[in-house]
Amino acid sequence: MTKLEPQNLPDAAATLAWIATRCDGELERARDLVAGFKAQRPTDSLEALHAWNDIEVALGNAAAAASVYAETNPDGAVRDAADQAMQRIDAFSTDLGLDRDIYEVVTAVDGTGLDPDSSRLLERILRDFHRSGVDRDEQTRERLRDLAQAELLASQEFAKFIREGARSIRVRREDLAGMPDDWMSAHEPDQGGLVTVTTDYPDSIPLMTYCSVASTRRAMTHERLNIAWPQGDEVLQRLLGLRAEHASLLGYDSWADYDAEVKMIGDGGAIAEFIDQISAAAAGSAQRDKAVLVARRRQDVPEATDIDAADLTYYSEVVRKEDYAVDAQLTRTFFAFEKVRQGLLEVTGRLFGLTWRRVDDATLWHGDVTAYDVLQGDERIGRIYLDLHPREGKYKHAAQFVLASGVRGRQLPEGVLVCNFSKGLMEHGEVVTLFHEFGHLIHHVVGGDQQWVRFSGVATEWDFVEAPSQMLEEWAWDADILATFASDADGHTIPPDLVDRMRKADDFGKGFHARTQMFYAALSLGIHRSKPDDLTQAVRETQQKYSVFPYIEDTHFQCAFGHLDGYSSGYYTYMWSLVIAKDMFSAFDHANLFDPEVASRYRDKVLAPGGSDDAADLVADFLGRPYTFDAYAAWLAE
Repeated sequence: MTKLEPQNLPDAAATLAWIATRCDGELERARDLVAGFKAQRPTDSLEALHAWNDIEVALGNAAAAASVYAETNPDGAVRDAADQAMQRIDAFSTDLGLDRDIYEVVTAVDGTGLDPDSSRLLERILRDFHRSGVDRDEQTRERLRDLAQAELLASQEFAKFIREGARSIRVRREDLAGMPDDWMSAHEPDQGGLVTVTTDYPDSIPLMTYCSVASTRRAMTHERLNIAWPQGDEVLQRLLGLRAEHASLLGYDSWADYDAEVKMIGDGGAIAEFIDQISAAAAGSAQRDKAVLVARRRQDVPEATDIDAADLTYYSEVVRKEDYAVDAQLTRTFFAFEKVRQGLLEVTGRLFGLTWRRVDDATLWHGDVTAYDVLQGDERIGRIYLDLHPREGKYKHAAQFVLASGVRGRQLPEGVLVCNFSKGLMEHGEVVTLFHEFGHLIHHVVGGDQQWVRFSGVATEWDFVEAPSQMLEEWAWDADILATFASDADGHTIPPDLVDRMRKADDFGKGFHARTQMFYAALSLGIHRSKPDDLTQAVRETQQKYSVFPYIEDTHFQCAFGHLDGYSSGYYTYMWSLVIAKDMFSAFDHANLFDPEVASRYRDKVLAPGGSDDAADLVADFLGRPYTFDAYAAWLAE
C-alpha cells in the first residue's frame, strides 16, 4: 500500500464539479461494471467475486463523497448537490439488489474451495439479495424499489431539519450567572443588551452545566428538545410508515426484526429483553443517585420533589463539585483544544504503533479542517481529516464518516471525524467524546487492508461498532495518560488526585444514565414496532417507563433524536457495545495502559480484521474466551 495515494480534494470553486465527477463518475463506472457482469456471466467463483467487488468499490466511493460533503461542506448548494447525488446512488443500489439477472449469476456460483474470506463474502452477497426482496414477485419488487427511494428522501429530509435547525434563546447577562469567563467573553450582548445562545453544543452544553439561573436552563432545554419540531414529526411519521411496509413486504413482523436480523442480537424481541435487563440492573443505582440530586435541588427550591432534564446536568455538576471536590470549571482549564488534539494523536499513536503526519498542503473543504497521513512504520496506510468545530449547515453531533474504504493494493482508507467542539477550553466530557469518535477512525484505517471492500474498516455487525470506541474512552480517564497533554495556561499538569476524584464523580449517576439510555433505546425500538399515531405521547410513555426523570411538557424529543435516522430501531447498540467494551478492557493492565503486548494483540485481533469475521469471534480470539456480562455488571454495581 506504500505507493497508493489519497484523493485530491477540490478547492471551493471546483467542488460542485468534483461532486459530479466523483459521485456520478463512480456511479457510471458501477453501471458499466454491472453491464459487463451481466454480459460475461462469470461462472468461476473468484472471478465473479472480484467483479462484484469492483462494483461495490465504485458504489462505495460515490456514496462516501456524497455523505461527507452533504454533512460538512459550508456551501448549501454543494450540500444539496451531494444529497441529490446520494439519491441517484441509492436508487441504483436498490435496483442492483432487485436485479434478477445479477442474482441468477451469483446463485449459480459454486463456492466450493473458496478461502474463508471469499466464502464469507459470497454468503453475505446472497443474504443481501434475499433481504432486498429479489426473490419476490415483480409487483413486490417494484414496490420495494419505490419504498427504498422514499425512505432515503425522508431520511435526508429528517437529517436536514436537524442539521439546519439550530435554535436559540436571547437573555440578559445577569441571566447567565455562573458561566465561565471565557464563555462569556465569546458571547457579547447585542445593542439591545441581550446575549444570543444557540443550541449548538459549544453554546448549550456549558450553559446547561454551569448557569445557575433555572429559568435560563429551562428555556434552553425547551429549545434543545424541540429542534426540528414540528416539521420533523411529519417526516418521521412518514419514515416509520415506509419502513414498516418495507419490512412487512419481506415477511418480517416489524422493521426492528428486519434490522436486527444482521446484527449480533438477532431479532427485535431480544432487543426488548436486553433493554429490560439493563434497566433492572441499573434500577437501584439510578434511584439512589437521583435522590441525591433531588435533595441537593431542594436546598435551593425547598418545595422541590423531583428533578428533570432542565436541572439534571446543572445539579449533577453541583453534586460533583460539593461531594467529590471536582469543579468542572477548574477541570476544563487543563483541556485546551490544541493540546488535547495533539495529545490524542500522541496517545493513540503510541498505543497502536502509528504515526499521524500532518499534511499542510492538503486541499480541504473548510479552514478548520486538518488532514493527517497515517503511517505504520514507514508505510502510509491511510489518511484522516479532523473537522472538529461547529459552523452553520454542518452536521450537529459527533461521528466518523468514510471518505474512501481501504482496498488492498487499490486505494487507501480515508476517514473524516466530524465534531462540534470549542476552539478554546474543552469540558472533560468532550475530551472523552473526542477519544471515542477517534476510535472509529482508527478502526476504519487499521481495518482497511482488506481484499474485499465489504469487510474494510468498521464493517462488523452494527451493534459491535461502538465497542472499540467505548473502550478507547478509558484512556481519557487515566491519570498518567492525561498527564502527557493536560496542562493549564501556566503549564501545570493536571493533578493525579484530581483525576481520581473525577473518576469517582463520573461514577455518580451511571445508573440513571443507563436508564436514560434505555429510554432512548426503548423509544427507537418501540416506535418501529408499533408505529404510534402520536409520537410525542410515545416519548412521554416510554420516558415514564424507563427513565427516572419526568417528561417536560411541550417538548418533542423525537424530532431532535437524529439517531432515529441512521440507527432506526437500533439505538440499543450503544449499551450492547458498552457491555462488550467493558469486557475487552478487562484484558488490559490498568496500571499500564500502554502495555505493548496487549495493545498490539487487540489491534491485530479486533481492529485489523475489519468485518472479515463475526464480532463475537473477534472478541473471543482477543480475550481467549467468549465475552460475558460480568465486567459491565461489576462496573455498574461499584
